[in-house]
This record gives sequence, structure tokens and C-alpha cells, in this order.
Amino acid sequence: MELGIEPTDRRRKRNIQVVFMVFMGLLLFFTVFSNTIQSLTLPKVRTEKPTKGNLLLTIEASGILHSLAEAKLSNTTGLKVQQILVKEGQRVEKGQKLIIYESKTAEQELKDEITNLEKLKIDQQNRQDQYIQSALEEDEFKIRNARRDIEKGKLDILAQENKISGLKNRLTSEKQLFSPFDGLISKLNAVEGLTSLGEPEVIVSNSSQGYRLDIIMDSAHLSSLGISAGEKVEVDVDMSHGQEAQTISGSIEEIVNSESRIDSSSSNDSGKTQTVPQKALRIKVVDLELKGGEQARVKFEKRSLQEGLLLSKEAIHEDREGLFVYKVDEQRGALGNVFVAKKVRIHSSEKNEKETMIQSDVLYVEDSIILESSEPLEDGNRVRLQ
Repeated sequence: MELGIEPTDRRRKRNIQVVFMVFMGLLLFFTVFSNTIQSLTLPKVRTEKPTKGNLLLTIEASGILHSLAEAKLSNTTGLKVQQILVKEGQRVEKGQKLIIYESKTAEQELKDEITNLEKLKIDQQNRQDQYIQSALEEDEFKIRNARRDIEKGKLDILAQENKISGLKNRLTSEKQLFSPFDGLISKLNAVEGLTSLGEPEVIVSNSSQGYRLDIIMDSAHLSSLGISAGEKVEVDVDMSHGQEAQTISGSIEEIVNSESRIDSSSSNDSGKTQTVPQKALRIKVVDLELKGGEQARVKFEKRSLQEGLLLSKEAIHEDREGLFVYKVDEQRGALGNVFVAKKVRIHSSEKNEKETMIQSDVLYVEDSIILESSEPLEDGNRVRLQ
């Protein structure tokens, strides 16, 4: 009897072991399966690792070329324009005649004054004859009067001659308009048959002095790029008459303060605005083919002086407290690793069209930063990697 009981007990124990193992296997299977099913419902994220280096900054700006030295010429006497001798865009030499004005009234006034001078000379001859007559009569009283009249006549003649000389000089200067230096007719407002329209009739630019391009840039960008006065820069200029744009070498003459701008583009969520200091760059270019008024462009492309961690712009988020990124935190477990999105506060120093350079003491080049997610994320959310 005892021999028959032992095999039965062993079978029962084996069956219990088999059932237990099957149960544990099913439990493990369903645990893993449920974790797998749950993981499929988690937000799917795409990540990148930050790189350390300098940010490539590209800044483009454009403006109109203006002459560094120009003369605005007008006739202030109200004379009508008789003849225009130059055209807009024409090169002129110093002293070259530009405009002739009608001067009939001034010429008639000069003729009248010359006639008056002749009358004074005739009167002076009469006084001299009177003096001779008084001397023959030996009348001392008449002689003294005649001498005084002669001296007065000399002064009258001298004053009239000076008046005529002034009229001649004024007529010469007012009848014609001359170029004060070698240059270019950059603007011509005069119209034949009309008087001045209230603006300079001719603007002559001194092309040998060059042209100025004024552009506005953020002060922070200038500092980051290390741009300073005296630096050489290439300027692309749209030439006239259908010519292709030309690249002309220029130099930054000076950098001065400019009016700050208001930036609200990066504060849509917080509703805040930021005042951004700006600088004006004055760039000088010299080229004899330039006339002024051309559209010009400059492009600065440099690595930032400061180093930091570089991330794609898509990784940067902002709320009321500032900028942040989501870092993937890997947590190891008995049934596999769990990935959690962790919010990390950052400070952005510079950015370009694709990347942002950040400063952070808690991010490293080996960290995985979330670029995009299939669902909105919050701090502590579990995620699955793409």
C-alpha cells in the first residue's frame, strides 16, 4: 500500500509545479503584454542630442545708397529758368555751368545804374567848370564851395561804381548756376520757364567721396558677431539700366545707437513684450559707377563668439516662467526601461533660422531632447521613443 501512495504524491507535486509554472508564465506574459499594450498608447516622441559649439549667425539687411557729400543748389532770387544744360545722372566738373536763368529785369537795372553813373560824371564836370570860374573871379567863398562839391561828386561816383560792380557780380552769380565740385547730378528739379518750386533745383553729389548705406541691427547680434567699426564688408548693389547686381567692397564707418524696437514674436503665450536695443551701421562704399539711390544689401555670416549647446528650434518651448525643453529621462525597471519627459528650464543666448544656442547647467551633450511629440506633453509624462 505504501508503495502505491508514493507515486501518487509525486505525480500530485509534479502537477502542482506544472500548474504553478504555467500560472507564473501566464502572469509574466500578461504583464509584459499589458505593458506593451500600454506603451503603444504613450505619446511617441522624436529626439536629438545637443551639440556643443558656436552658433552660425546670418544677418541680412538692405537699404538705399545716399551720397556722403552733396550740394543742394537753388536760385533764391525767384528768377525763371531759361535753359537747363545738364541731365539727371550726368557727370559734371567743378565750375561747369548747370542752369541759365532769365535776367532781363536785373540787366535793365544794371543799365539804369550805368546811365546814372554817366550823369554823375557829367555833374562832376560841371562842378569842375564852376571851380574854374570861381578861381577866375577870385571869390574865396565860391572857391571853397566848389571844392566841397567836387569832393562830394567824387564820393558819389565811387559809390555808384561800387553799386554797379555789385550788380554785375550778382547778375553773374544769379543768372547762372555752377557745379561746386566734380560730381554727379543726382537730382534735377528745375523746369524751364518756371521759378523755383521750393526745393533744390539741382542736387550734385560728390561721387569721389563715396556713398553711405545705413542699416539697423539688434545690439545683441552685433556683440555676438563681434562686428565693429572699420571692418570690411561686401555690399551687393542693384545697378541701374538693367545691369546685374554688383558686389562692391565697403567698410563700416561708424556704429551709433538707434531707436529700440518692440519684440512680441516670442511671447505669444505669456502676452509679454520685450524692448530690443538696436544699433545703426553706416557703411561706406566708393565706386565711380554709383549714382546714389541704388538698392543695396549686405549679409553678415559668422560664428558667434560665445559657445553653448546647440538645439533645433523645434525643441524650445516657452510658458509664463520662461523657456524650457523636454529631456528624456530613462528609468530602469525589472520589466524594462521606462522613458519619462522631464521639463528643464534653459536660458537662450542666440538663435538662427534653424538652431538655438542655450545655456544650462543641467543639460549635457549625451542627453536626449524631445523635438516633437504625437501628443501634448507635461512634466513627468511617460513617452515612447520613435
